[in-house]
Amino acid sequence: MFHIEYLQELLVIGIALSTITCALVQKTKIIFTNSKYIVFYSLFINLIIGVIFCLTFTDITLPTSLWIGFFAFIGADSIYKALEGKISSYSDILNRKNITISKDNIINEEDK
Repeated sequence: MFHIEYLQELLVIGIALSTITCALVQKTKIIFTNSKYIVFYSLFINLIIGVIFCLTFTDITLPTSLWIGFFAFIGADSIYKALEGKISSYSDILNRKNITISKDNIINEEDK
């Protein structure tokens, strides 16, 4: 039987992990000159950090934590590209005096 709820939980953990590993790879990719090596480096980092993350913070087994690392590897690039340029830096957020929210971004209970 297929456990869809369990898969959803693993994907949520993978999304959180991919955010962490994507930032780590972006900060440390300077040591590689060829982009081909960066892909393997990213896969390695995602699998290693995925295993350490899952074994430290969850009761997930080693094979399942490798899957989460793989999910993070697949999702890290797409999440980074989707968010690139759309997120303000921390200093920009601190320096902002007026924050405006458009009507399209407001969720009302009546709209649900």
